[in-house]
This record gives sequence, C-alpha cells and structure tokens, in this order.
Amino acid sequence: MSRERLAAQQAELLRALLAGGAAPAGFDPGRVEVEVRALRAKRRRIVAYLRPELPQELGDRFVPLFTEYAATHPREEGVRMRQDAENFANWLTARGELKRPRWWQRLPGRAVRAR
Repeated sequence: MSRERLAAQQAELLRALLAGGAAPAGFDPGRVEVEVRALRAKRRRIVAYLRPELPQELGDRFVPLFTEYAATHPREEGVRMRQDAENFANWLTARGELKRPRWWQRLPGRAVRAR
C-alpha cells in the first residue's frame, strides 16, 4: 500500500470520527459510531471542566445541547480546548440557551473578587 493511499484512508477515518463522515470501507459502522460517541463525550467532559458554569446553568439540557453542537461543529485543527469551550458558550448564547455573561465573566482566567 502506498503512503498516499494510507494517508487518504487515515483522512477518511478521521472525517468519520470527528466530522460526521461515513465509516470508511473495511470499518464496522457500528464500531465507528461507538468511537464517535466516546470522543464527543470526552470533548464534552473537557468543556464542562473548563467552563463548569455551562452544565451548572443548563442542567439536564447540557448533554443534548453539546451533542447537537459537536455534531455540527467538529473541532478544527489548531483550535485549543479552551477556545472550543468558548465557541460552545457563544453558540449557546446565540441560540438563546444561555444568559449573556457579564463582562467580567468573559475574561479568561479572571476570578471575580468581592471588595
């Protein structure tokens, strides 16, 4: 097998796992779907860790909303997880699912101090 063919097959598998593509020839579609769900769950846990106010505010709606978001917004190459979490929060706000944050809540890494 040539390197070009192997690279094409790897790209096809990545599209299936990360961007909603069809399972490549020779792969069990059911097993690919299981891995897709596992990768989305991992991504969801990281977003919840980085932005704990999101699952707190959304409650039971967090999982289905994140699943919808992840299915239509695959993580792009070079986008860090912190930015991915911010993109999800912006998506929620644009849809009216989340209250608009106060200006100090939008500052990354800033804690609000009581005076």
